[in-house]
Amino acid sequence: MKEVLLETESIGKSYSGNVVLRDINLIIRKGQVHALMGENGAGKSTLVKIITGVVKANSGTVTYEGKALVINHPKDIFDLGIGIVYQEFNLMPDLTVAQNIFIAREPELKIKGFLDDDKTNAMAQDILKELECEIDPERKVEELSVAEQQMVEIAKSLSYNCKLLIMDEPTAALTDNEIQVLFKIIRKLRDKGVAIIYISHRMSDLDEIVDTVSVLRDGYLISTRPYNPQIKELLIREMVGRDLTQQFPPKPDYNRGDVTLEVENLNSGKRLHNISFKAYKGEILGIAGLMGAGRTEMMRAIFGAYYKSSGTVKVNGREVHIRSPKEAIREGIAYLTEDRKKDGLFLGLSIKENIISSSYDAFTRRGFVNDGRAEEAVLKYAEKMSIKMHGSRQAAGTLSGGNQQKVMVAKWLCNHAQIVIFDEPTRGIDVKSKYEIYELMYELVQKGVTIIMISSEMPEILGMSDRILVMKDGGISGELNKAEATQEKILQFEMMEG
Repeated sequence: MKEVLLETESIGKSYSGNVVLRDINLIIRKGQVHALMGENGAGKSTLVKIITGVVKANSGTVTYEGKALVINHPKDIFDLGIGIVYQEFNLMPDLTVAQNIFIAREPELKIKGFLDDDKTNAMAQDILKELECEIDPERKVEELSVAEQQMVEIAKSLSYNCKLLIMDEPTAALTDNEIQVLFKIIRKLRDKGVAIIYISHRMSDLDEIVDTVSVLRDGYLISTRPYNPQIKELLIREMVGRDLTQQFPPKPDYNRGDVTLEVENLNSGKRLHNISFKAYKGEILGIAGLMGAGRTEMMRAIFGAYYKSSGTVKVNGREVHIRSPKEAIREGIAYLTEDRKKDGLFLGLSIKENIISSSYDAFTRRGFVNDGRAEEAVLKYAEKMSIKMHGSRQAAGTLSGGNQQKVMVAKWLCNHAQIVIFDEPTRGIDVKSKYEIYELMYELVQKGVTIIMISSEMPEILGMSDRILVMKDGGISGELNKAEATQEKILQFEMMEG
């Protein structure tokens, strides 16, 4: 049996009397990938924060390399050989890729006080090359896509001589090819004796790299066992607390109605090319395509959050000139962004303020918010989305990633939008929460709402879409209805020449 690197004993944690971890005993061994599984709010992130010194446990101890783990400063974890890749990025957007990777560790020139940018760029290039990642180390992070930023986060962690690497949903924003590259890196690290704590809701990840798996539910450690593909259903049952026999809810009866959104010859410089499509009342229109195909840029251009050089947009047959998200909201369009931290939520504000943020007018009279009506609406949608919270005044930034996603959905439910754009709606959330969001989508289309869903998850695109548009190189390369859509046909449109 491999040597123990880290051990937690009787770890407990509570916030204002709300217990989030209960008597957690966990052993992490060198040269193993140890998966932490569980629903959003199960306690995974809190446990990781205790291990890395971000949060202090109320009880219990953490032992690392046979000694009590003491972290007095964030840089201490790196000195100890502990790296972490957070689900929510921790990058400085106005600095370059290389500067982010080696922040506070840049090599200096012989002239004291001056940094050697050339050497920093070369060192960053070496790490990116190992990741098989073709990102220019001199590019600013703010210019990168979500997937590219994720790769920079991983490169930053690998720049340290890690003994323990903690990865929180590392594949959530990556393409299939990028995921395979990441798995290859993880296997290399494991073979070198690095211990890896791997948090993911993607069951398919486990088959590729995981040696041991632990399940948390409601703050309890439910099980720890060696992983093999035959235990997937058992793991889901342990995570959810019951059998979850279907990935998607049964499709209810609903009929497609009139055109609600019509886009003609939409262009945006060199990024989007002659995009034309229609979306209908009471349908789920899926948008497929590889990372960088222009899916998000297209939807942001329609929503007024991305430059549009030409083209027309019609809502319910009427041409509209949307120049900002505020104008899009007035036209009944909602956008659940893929990057909830940057664009979707006000993390420093309360859950209540976030949920009513797109519909203040409905709760305001003569400049004053009717707090009672607002609270009633917030609690209604929080219950509908099963948001785990201490109360409506809790800061959104203190919630788990999955519960933040639910708050973002609740915000647009409260707005009663008629065209709802879901951009990667289930990224980084657990199987039960995914099911709840799918049920919500069906409920919306039954009411006549138009749903446009961007997703990198092929089963999600095939399982939920009534019609699928495939994008490639900033244009629409194909359209498929539900009856004819297959993974092979989508891939053909994604890879086709010209």
